[in-house]
Amino acid sequence: MNRQLTPRQLGKKLKDIRVENGFSQEDIARMLQISRSSVVQIEKGNRQISAIELRMLSEALSFSLDEFHSAAYEASTTMPIVEEPELETEMDVMRNSVPKLKRTKLETVILYITGKCGALPRMDVNLLINLLYLCDFNHFELNEEQLTGLLYTKQAFGPSPENITGILKEMEKEGKLQRFKGNYKGIPLIKYLPGVHPNLMKLGAAEKEVIDRVLEQFSHWPANALNAYTREEMPLRATKQGEAIDYEMAFYRKSPHSVRIYDDDWYKS
Repeated sequence: MNRQLTPRQLGKKLKDIRVENGFSQEDIARMLQISRSSVVQIEKGNRQISAIELRMLSEALSFSLDEFHSAAYEASTTMPIVEEPELETEMDVMRNSVPKLKRTKLETVILYITGKCGALPRMDVNLLINLLYLCDFNHFELNEEQLTGLLYTKQAFGPSPENITGILKEMEKEGKLQRFKGNYKGIPLIKYLPGVHPNLMKLGAAEKEVIDRVLEQFSHWPANALNAYTREEMPLRATKQGEAIDYEMAFYRKSPHSVRIYDDDWYKS
């Protein structure tokens, strides 16, 4: 039994089986609970499919894993099926990592974070920014899609979201946020509390799960420790001072920063 399939060969076989069974890429995405762009990349051989995902597909599409891994296995499509256009090429995937602000989603995330953590003594703008950064890059690493679309640049103190001060001021002006002056261990700080309840319908289940995990893990960290943690992240280490932080660098994180379990090192080659 030959199990040494290349990612491209494996992807082609999966595509043939999908087409033979009359499923769209969107159908497969729903089955595996991943994005359609991930399915596109699996079929192109640019993204490895996990053993669990492959087993889920074998059960859903009724094909034998042993036969699938055989070099002689071929799908037996007997009728032509009109394929949906492949909207994302390899260049498109690169463009998808370019931040594109999702203002409504961003405001929802800010309201959710400040609502959950606003009562913490040291919940200032610096902590909010670090939590936003971790939510964004953890979500991108796990789901290969942007959460808020914020553009971050590397500064001496860590990641800095573009125009975050202006966004917070606009939300305050609109009554969505309330701004307070506080004090933590003798240090003055500015903190925000939500002026309205976030519409959680704007967050998908996977998005909310990422945010909740970040808040559970990091919201109580001392400021110095959290700043040091983010500065040691590969996305920041690989970026020059003042330059934009590439979301694609999330896939080059290592423990303890990486949040995704990879089958092997295919994505680093």
